Amino acid sequence: MRIALTYNLRLSDSEEEAEFDTQETVNTLAGAIERLGHRLERFEVSGPASRTVARLEAYSPDLIFNTAEGRRGRFREAFYPALFDELGFAYTGSDAYALALTLDKQLTKLILSKHGIRTPGWQYVEKLSELRLENLRFPVIVKPNFEGSSKGITQDSIAETLEQAKEKVAKALEKYPAGVLVEEYISGRDLTVPYLASVDNDYDGVLAPVEYVIDPEASAGRKYAIYDYELKTHREKSVSVRAPANIPVKMSEDIRGTAQKILQVLDCRDLGRLDFRVSDAGVPYFLEINALPSLEPGAGIYAAAELEGLHLDGVINSIIQSAGKRYKIRDSARRQGKPARKSGPLRVGFSFNVKRVKPSATAETVQEDSEAEYDSPNTLQAIREAIASWGHEVIDLEATAELPTVLSSTPLDIVFNIAEGFKGRNRESQVPAMLELLDIPYTGSDPATLSLALDKALAKKIVRQAGILTPNFQLMVTGKERLNKEFTTFPLIVKPVAEGSSKGVVTKSVCNSEAELRDVVREIAGKYQQPALIEEYIGGREFTVGLLGERRPRVLPPMEIVFLDKGEKNPVYSFQHKLDWTDRIRYDAPAKLEPALLEKLRTAARNSFMALGCRDVARIDFRMDDKGRIYFIECNPLPGLTPGWSDLVLIAQGAGMDYRTLIGEIMAPAIRRYKEREARRAQTENPAGAHAPPLNKVVQRIEEQTAQAAATAAATAAPQEPTPPPRPELKS
Repeated sequence: MRIALTYNLRLSDSEEEAEFDTQETVNTLAGAIERLGHRLERFEVSGPASRTVARLEAYSPDLIFNTAEGRRGRFREAFYPALFDELGFAYTGSDAYALALTLDKQLTKLILSKHGIRTPGWQYVEKLSELRLENLRFPVIVKPNFEGSSKGITQDSIAETLEQAKEKVAKALEKYPAGVLVEEYISGRDLTVPYLASVDNDYDGVLAPVEYVIDPEASAGRKYAIYDYELKTHREKSVSVRAPANIPVKMSEDIRGTAQKILQVLDCRDLGRLDFRVSDAGVPYFLEINALPSLEPGAGIYAAAELEGLHLDGVINSIIQSAGKRYKIRDSARRQGKPARKSGPLRVGFSFNVKRVKPSATAETVQEDSEAEYDSPNTLQAIREAIASWGHEVIDLEATAELPTVLSSTPLDIVFNIAEGFKGRNRESQVPAMLELLDIPYTGSDPATLSLALDKALAKKIVRQAGILTPNFQLMVTGKERLNKEFTTFPLIVKPVAEGSSKGVVTKSVCNSEAELRDVVREIAGKYQQPALIEEYIGGREFTVGLLGERRPRVLPPMEIVFLDKGEKNPVYSFQHKLDWTDRIRYDAPAKLEPALLEKLRTAARNSFMALGCRDVARIDFRMDDKGRIYFIECNPLPGLTPGWSDLVLIAQGAGMDYRTLIGEIMAPAIRRYKEREARRAQTENPAGAHAPPLNKVVQRIEEQTAQAAATAAATAAPQEPTPPPRPELKS
């Protein structure tokens, strides 16, 4: 089968990404799926839904193997399955209803209490004034209601008095305003019960309970024996899985029977994990269910599955088989009983300029850079192979004077464009303008954005209007013009106004006097036949940020250009640096930034991208001064794509994205635009035919339907503050 692996990649140790998959987990799942004989593509889904949809439509999988958690909101786990349903894709795991329901701990408890499932007493709290604990026995544990992976659960989460409970609830609501659960703390030990629907056993796929065993050294100084956030995410080596759990056979049978009933009530599919707490008196209590459980190496589901004779590949195959059976997928031509979507090969034109002259420079002058922005034969071949690896036919379109004739006579579906053009400040827009004239979809920004971004002065004016800081700047044509009064101190930096690839930028571009500046201006104006841009030199850290997508782009983790020569007073990312990495520079991808500064940089990049009207791909350069202020330097909407060398490629690698995937990401929106064009043509030919709703309407419908489903479930469940079930061990 053609399988798409959808996931969120964990790039940091922040709590926000605690539920995301590590690169190790993604590689483990991908390796297993490929060993099972399936064709696999990886889809990291962070960013706008439109980007994910475009890529999925382009790949047209038979099945989506879904581990995507979503990033925010009470229905985040439900979002992608709902989207897959709307688009008609088969996928593994529970549907949006079950995922929205099970992420809401108190709603799950309300429903299960109607079916006699024993849980600790609890109260759901959205406002501190609602806190009523008359029916609960202390101690109690305070936990976020809409989080998994033990987020928000620490040794400090347990309150032994009412005053402590109020304090901890108030603190928890500040961090998790969607609501918290105050639950009776059961002194005992944690068990988890994995579920694989396709396993043929007496419990309809419910596996034997397994137990989390905490290393005695890790338990030292810990008052409460709970599997909390610290143990789960930072001290995972201190916790082992015992399979089966060390409990009596009768208790194991009872717990599996209870889990079987819970899964039926909540309509969970394919896989899952149910957490129980066994009290010191030997009474099991249901705590919560995870319908989208972790599949990281070492997870409890693998240990339990081994007892059934299934190792890692068998577990993954079990999940695929269960989903395939549900959707009746017999071969790659069937999906939900519908005809297969039209997939490749597309005829992809590849427009480029080939580099035939080797660029060169010294520290002080540029000796040869006339074709610096063009691409080498090796780069062009790498891009061809990456496009072809997605199943498409590649047609070369070298951007020469004959290109208009070639375009008009060559049948093409889309064009992957990296052509730089020949001359003038509109040169990068020449090929896209021809493609628009011929109504051929293409990758990258449109002619207006390409022309605007190439002119650094115009680009700065636009982003300034959008509220983004830029260094003060002016243009000089001859070098004799009066220097603006806003330039009160040196150094200043001089560069050509309409060049890329750091052309014209060398060490002496940073000027420490007016005389030096005017000399450099005259040299640039003469060599490049264009005005020189003069701007304030921002003497801080330098970053470059890659973005992928359309109106709401995905911002890749920034890369920092680190200048290693501490004796260099005013370092600059020069043309020489781009020709040859030296011991004076290092690339940190991703950059090491505090969360607040990282968010400021991401916001500036996204806003710049949108202000300039970029599309599909761009790389934006910034400098940050010693006060943490971020300055826009320039935007490149046609960035270099040399494997292992170009900045955007290094940024993508730092985000866990290989070269082939990067090319696929850039190409996907153009394929979506091609399909939209074909749909419009079909609609014109057959006005009575149905057409798909816009993506924003689909997303809105998903959110409304998911919220309505959760509200309906809550309305039909037990009262909001149920009397806790009796605790049997207290009766005996």
